[in-house]
Amino acid sequence: MHPRTEIAPSILAADFACLGDAIRAVETAGVRMVHVDVMDGHFVPNISIGVPVVASLRKATRLLLDVHLMIENPERYVEAFAQAGADTLLIHQESTPNLDRALAMAREHGCNAGVVINPATPVSSLSEVLAQVSQVLVMSVNPGYGGQRFIPNSLEKVTQLRVLRDRHNYNYRIEVDGGVVAENTADLVRAGADILVAGTSVFHTPNPAEAVRKLQQIATDAVAEKV
Repeated sequence: MHPRTEIAPSILAADFACLGDAIRAVETAGVRMVHVDVMDGHFVPNISIGVPVVASLRKATRLLLDVHLMIENPERYVEAFAQAGADTLLIHQESTPNLDRALAMAREHGCNAGVVINPATPVSSLSEVLAQVSQVLVMSVNPGYGGQRFIPNSLEKVTQLRVLRDRHNYNYRIEVDGGVVAENTADLVRAGADILVAGTSVFHTPNPAEAVRKLQQIATDAVAEKV
């Protein structure tokens, strides 16, 4: 369905003093999108960037901005992030009792709407929204901090989402975020992942562009095995 698995570098792991340089480095590796983590210190135990940084990123790059809202009451901020330049808004199933409304707002403001589930949240909780989202993001660590270890049962969730997509002819892409490294990339692709978010394994290396190319090559080889 989506033959090329994409690597989406997560700027949370980049040097914020040199964000422009970090993005240009991964641009040279041919990425199409960067992943942008927004944390409010309430929904997750950390605080990161907000609307102004997304607006600055939009001025600095033409790459797609995959904006992950790890915040309470996301519907209050959808319009602001859309206006700042987000291409996709990823909204947590656990963050709002009004998930359908929040996803609809993202689309109304011109963004792709994606839904996110935490490690303890079952895929079945998304049954009412899978037909209307463009991405489903499986958190393979508990959100809040970079550099955590991959939670193995995330692979089963990816498989479940692939099976549901095939069965019902849904159009979402399956995204995985957390602990993505060279050693688990092929398994994730074989399970059905279309987008792999990689932070520490890209930006905490001497050559981020080379790190992206390595992950991309592993993913490409794994796709070829599936065909």
